[in-house]
Amino acid sequence: MFTQLFFWGFFLLVLFFYSFIYKVNKLRSVYLLLVSLFFYFKTSGVFVLLLLFTICSDYLWGKLIYKSKKEWLRKILLSFSILLNLSLLCYFKYSYFFVESLNQITGSHFSYTNHFAQFSNTFFGSAFRVDKLLLPVGVSFFTFQSLSYTIDMYRRKVEPVKTIFDYGFFVCFFPHLVAGPIVKAHDFLYQIYQPYRLQRSEFGLAVFWILNGFCKKIVADYLAVNYIDRIFDNPALFSGLETIIGIFAYSIQIYMDFSGYTDMAIGLALILGYRLKTNFLSPYKATSVSEFWKRWHISLSSWLQEYLYIPLGGNRRGSWGSYICLGIIAAFLVLLSGKYWLVFVLAFSAIILLMLAYFWGAFRKSLNTNINLMVTMLLGGLWHGSSWLFVIWGGLNGLGLVVHKLWEKVSPFQNTKNLLIKGVLMLITLSFISFTRIFFRSDNLGTVWMIFDRIQHYMGSDLFLQILTGYKKVFLILLLAYLIHWVPELWKSKYRQWFSGLHPVWMGLISLLAVFIAYQFMSGEMQAFIYFQF
Repeated sequence: MFTQLFFWGFFLLVLFFYSFIYKVNKLRSVYLLLVSLFFYFKTSGVFVLLLLFTICSDYLWGKLIYKSKKEWLRKILLSFSILLNLSLLCYFKYSYFFVESLNQITGSHFSYTNHFAQFSNTFFGSAFRVDKLLLPVGVSFFTFQSLSYTIDMYRRKVEPVKTIFDYGFFVCFFPHLVAGPIVKAHDFLYQIYQPYRLQRSEFGLAVFWILNGFCKKIVADYLAVNYIDRIFDNPALFSGLETIIGIFAYSIQIYMDFSGYTDMAIGLALILGYRLKTNFLSPYKATSVSEFWKRWHISLSSWLQEYLYIPLGGNRRGSWGSYICLGIIAAFLVLLSGKYWLVFVLAFSAIILLMLAYFWGAFRKSLNTNINLMVTMLLGGLWHGSSWLFVIWGGLNGLGLVVHKLWEKVSPFQNTKNLLIKGVLMLITLSFISFTRIFFRSDNLGTVWMIFDRIQHYMGSDLFLQILTGYKKVFLILLLAYLIHWVPELWKSKYRQWFSGLHPVWMGLISLLAVFIAYQFMSGEMQAFIYFQF
């Protein structure tokens, strides 16, 4: 983890040897590839073989696609690449879920065997359980990243990399390997062949991003350990007011945790001479759900838009691909429920929708132009895991996008400059996003209903004062976190520039002071980054 002292020892050692070869592009790629494979091996052990297979496979598919002149053959080759990648992703993320659901639906007793864990135990002497799913860290991230290469190759947006070492480096560059940002081929590959460059101000900015991300992560863990985890682990023990504060606290926690990782990834990559794109843009300043998703986890949102939403038809119309994806999602829902009757419910719902679309032109037009939004968000939910909670979370956000799209046509506040109205819209958006995250954070639907039940309980002024007194330090940090988040971007840009222009001695002293203060808020052992599980 980027917050552990061991990692910084590793990074300094990497930099020491890097200083001898960074001017030679070929050596630089090979060296960083080996370093990144070692990093992933220390993170995930035998799963480094999966990473190597993905690299070799898509490197070869890319070459075949590029060399093929016939369009039909290029489509077939691309399809094989996509199917292979998605099959591996589904195996490692959903195989246990499929076996469990099949047993529940059919009454069978198939036992689940994790063949990869079995292979590791046999040949590497590990002690993994073979009856449970073991998820490789970052598998969703590096699979999507590798897919972007073959798709961009098919679209002729990129040229093939010169060597497999260059491609391996692109896929598993260690700063962004396990939790993003997801790097698209056409945004990164050209950098491999550029000479190393790092301006004095860029070095200062890299240090700022690393420091910023480190402090975010420490504060996120402090809020989680001292308040948020207690609320979600035992919601029945807390009042409605405490629960509501916990929901908004989780929104700031997941933002600081995830954006903290990507801030550090961007800073680390910049020191090594590579530019990664911004992954978060103060998302809680958004005045609509649509704007929120343009500011949150930008690398995933833009990946889904470029490689899923637009190919399905975008906001113009639904396509056969849209309805095939809906069928896949429906099959997932049946498996998730483990109930036969859901097939008939979904089939009946589909018939009703088709009849409405046939006899009601306005509904048909709305369904046709909004179906891809729902499909994209539902698949985005399933990307996070095989759970009803993720599907509901994705569906609610998709519904929010559709409602906002319709509201835009009649809204009197479109492009308003009134700060009060913008503030109200911002709070409405934050509230909607925060309450959808009840499904994202909870362990099961029982916890979700318990949280909604607690929200309805009495919240008197005397209770408010008791809660405020009992958690005064937590609430003060929470308030400060939101206030810093809402600082105007112009101000943030100015203090980033100020820091990046400091003399290295002052920069070092401020960094040491910030790290020392941050460590005072550390509660026990550091927690893993939330998005490691995806």
